[in-house]
Amino acid sequence: MSLELKRVIDQISKDKGIDRDMLVDTLEEAVRTSVNKKYGNRLDTEVNFNEDTGEIEVYQYKVVVDEILDPENEILLKDALEHDPNVQLDDEIGFALDVKDLGRIAAQSAKQVLIQKMRDAEQEIIYEEYKDRIGEITSGIIQRRDRSGWIINLGRTEAVLPRAEQIPKERFHRGDRVEAYIVDVRKESRTPQIVVSRSHPDYMVALFKREVPEVSDETIKIMNVARDPGKRAKVAVMSKDMDVDPVGACVGVKGSRIQNIVQELKGERIDIVIWKPDIATYAANALSPARISRITVDEDEKTLEVVVPDDQLTPAIGKKGQNVKLASTLLGWKIDVYTETRYNQLNEHQQIMEQLASAADISINDFIRQGFENIEQLSQVPDEELKEKLELSDENMDNLKSAINFLTPRKAEVQESPEGLEGFEEQESESQEHNMAAQLEKGSNAETDKEEQTKK
Repeated sequence: MSLELKRVIDQISKDKGIDRDMLVDTLEEAVRTSVNKKYGNRLDTEVNFNEDTGEIEVYQYKVVVDEILDPENEILLKDALEHDPNVQLDDEIGFALDVKDLGRIAAQSAKQVLIQKMRDAEQEIIYEEYKDRIGEITSGIIQRRDRSGWIINLGRTEAVLPRAEQIPKERFHRGDRVEAYIVDVRKESRTPQIVVSRSHPDYMVALFKREVPEVSDETIKIMNVARDPGKRAKVAVMSKDMDVDPVGACVGVKGSRIQNIVQELKGERIDIVIWKPDIATYAANALSPARISRITVDEDEKTLEVVVPDDQLTPAIGKKGQNVKLASTLLGWKIDVYTETRYNQLNEHQQIMEQLASAADISINDFIRQGFENIEQLSQVPDEELKEKLELSDENMDNLKSAINFLTPRKAEVQESPEGLEGFEEQESESQEHNMAAQLEKGSNAETDKEEQTKK
């Protein structure tokens, strides 16, 4: 029996990969727990595993006294001398306890402690193994579905594929083999929880590393990934070797490499984008297949104004805004897309508002703060109210009113006039228009002079 216990310990250590010393310590603790349950916690006991005999040895220690006050932990000197002739008062003497006498309940308790310790040790090994595998692709069998998502059997343990980490509309059945990306390994009370994903951007990076040798050996570097899982993705790449085409290498001969990735991601369309340090060039690449007319960069706000030909708005924006959203995510910048027609209209509107501000000797931001966004809004407000809101002097109010009248578009059609007037009666005389134009030009020159002084 003793040799059998030793063989069991050796076999468990080998099969489960559990440290043998830890198994022995666990067994000793289990027996100690059983002893305490049978005899109580007041006994001074010691449990050891004898490596030579393969037996569990349990000893109870008593103090040698000349008068017993605690029968469970004390022994008279005359009785102790029968066991050890050299014993003296106040010495401790050990007596072997028969492990077989622990009883059925105590033995069952020892077994439960041992099983639990073995399970804890095994789960700790699994945790240590998988926590170092975060960022890798793993493979398993769909086992079942619960409220959190799909449970995947990885062999020695299980992983969970949460709903939020699944590719939308992707369907699984029990027994399906599936690949996923390990995003987290958590210590739980019962077992380590391995969380995997199929929608994470880094899953695509891992797939490229597996399918494209140049990405794996870092000749080609993936700078960023933006995904609309299951539908479309953009991958920004750059080559460290000028002789290696990053797009061609990622696509492969006749698209063989990228098709493997597309199939794994259930048909997700992938755009390979050339990364550039110049944000405007990078943005133009990211918005492909749309053709770009010009890009205005606001470094402070990290905003891009992109102007495209009128017939390129749809490919630039994409279905439900998908193309521009992915490009914005890829760059980490906000992107506003305008057609050339719309951009010219806005630019003309901006110039008009700047002329009005110059005429009134105020900033265009003063208009904005009061909620005036265009000349039509200004023309509909009574003069006194406009003067009060903008805090204008009489002279500046007159100048603003004249500028509004001058810059307001003329009526496109000639309406019938009262009797005695033919055609459209001009609102200002030629001299008034001449004076207004000169005033606006003067204001514009003044703004230019201010800008030149600022630059100096």
